[in-house]
Amino acid sequence: MDRRKLIQYLLLNVFVSASVTGGILFWYDRNYRAVSQPAVAQVQATSATSGNPVSASNTELQTDIPVKISSVVGSGVLAAEVVVIKFEGEGQLDLTSWQLKDDNGNTYTFQKVTLYPSGAVQVHTVAGTDTVIDLYWGIGEAVWSSGEEARLFDSQGNLRAVYRVP
Repeated sequence: MDRRKLIQYLLLNVFVSASVTGGILFWYDRNYRAVSQPAVAQVQATSATSGNPVSASNTELQTDIPVKISSVVGSGVLAAEVVVIKFEGEGQLDLTSWQLKDDNGNTYTFQKVTLYPSGAVQVHTVAGTDTVIDLYWGIGEAVWSSGEEARLFDSQGNLRAVYRVP
C-alpha cells in the first residue's frame, strides 16, 4: 500500500469515528438526559442553619418555578466538574440564598445571582473568580459521582430541581 492511499484511509477512518461519536453523544443528549427526570422520593435534607432534618413538605419537588439543573459535566474530575442551572420562565429569577446540594451534604449557597428568561449559570467545583455566568464553589476535591443526585433548593428550603448524575 502506498503512502497516499494510507493517508486517505487514515483520514476516512478519523472522519467516520468522529461522526459516529458525535452521533452517539447527540442521541444521548436528546434522548436520555431530556427524559431522565428521576422520581423524587423522600429526600433526606438538612437545614443549613440548624442542622435538623427539613420537613417532608420541603423535600417534594416544587414545579411552579421553571428552573432546572440541565446537566452535571465532568463528574469525578475536579478541574472539569460543572453544574448547569437554567431558568425557563418569564421575568427574572433571584437565586440569592438558594442552595445546590449533593448526596454527601456538600452545599453551595448562591450569593446575589439573577437569571433572566432562558438564562443559565454554571457552578464550577474548583476555586475561581465569579463572573456573571460562572460561579466557583472552591472545594478542593471532586463533589459529583455517577448515580448521585444534584438538588436545588430555594431560599425557603423547598426542593426546586433534581438531576441524577449519569
